[in-house]
Amino acid sequence: MTNWNVLAEKVLEGKELTDREALSVLESPDDEMLDLLHSSYQVRKHHYGNKVKLNMIINTKSGFCPENCGYCAQSRDSSAPIQKYRMMDKEQILQGAEQAHRLKSGTYCIVASGRGPSKRELDIVTSAVEEIKDKYDMKICACLGLLKPDQAQRLKEAGVDRYNNNINTSANHHDNITTSHSYDDRVETVNHVKEAGISPCSGVIVGMKETKQDVIDMARALKALDTDSIPVNFLHAIDGTLLEGTNELTPTYCLKVLALFRFINPSKEIRVSGGREVNLRSLQPLGLYPANSIFVGDYLTTAGQEGTKDHQMLEDLGFEVDYVTEEETVNR
Repeated sequence: MTNWNVLAEKVLEGKELTDREALSVLESPDDEMLDLLHSSYQVRKHHYGNKVKLNMIINTKSGFCPENCGYCAQSRDSSAPIQKYRMMDKEQILQGAEQAHRLKSGTYCIVASGRGPSKRELDIVTSAVEEIKDKYDMKICACLGLLKPDQAQRLKEAGVDRYNNNINTSANHHDNITTSHSYDDRVETVNHVKEAGISPCSGVIVGMKETKQDVIDMARALKALDTDSIPVNFLHAIDGTLLEGTNELTPTYCLKVLALFRFINPSKEIRVSGGREVNLRSLQPLGLYPANSIFVGDYLTTAGQEGTKDHQMLEDLGFEVDYVTEEETVNR
């Protein structure tokens, strides 16, 4: 039996897990779950106390994506019956910001499908961001696909605080998930964002037929990229996508993944993201012992938990909403 408290102390001393230790987290017996969560919580508490960051997504452009990502209902190869629409106008994005404000979301995430933003799409987003920053005290995250350096700079000048471009899976497993862009393309965008002075956000999707070593490699890759925020998604397989019918996850395995990401990226924002409702199910509250952030509201093409239930969950756990600034979060 692994002494999880010793492992947590090792992490808090600034030491890295060996691959053997990392694998022991993912392969730990379920009857050690509470001990594992307690230990990962000690690391989370050291950096974030009992605070939880809230994020809300708006899907500003749905479908019509030329990429072939096997998990995505918006992919060119997907036959999923989703709502499809071109880029929203600025007023619709502003209305979403108002809803995020009502839900006490500290970060408003503006997302659009596609390989990367067109000039028109970038114009709409930057104009909306400028107005949102004037009106609300919230952080803005954009997720518009692959970026060029000048596009990243425009977003920075408009007031975008954070940019998301997930690596999604390990470099080794990437070509099994998508071939229309490379793993290095995604890493390059994260680096462009960092060079522009925008806080980098990059995460993963677990449950796409990867190995446990792939999961460890993902967590280590994000540590090497030094991303400030790490969304951990759990595959919600949608009928009509290439990964339709994939169902590899259990609630306890999802919790082990979150604990592993906390141990490998101890000071980073770890966000329980898409698929938490269908994969963690009744164990959702336990995910906030290793993680310190969640999405409220719906996701891109799937429904999330009702916002009031998320707030009730936080209250029942004794956690409080975190409104700290991005600079304060990064410098902890």
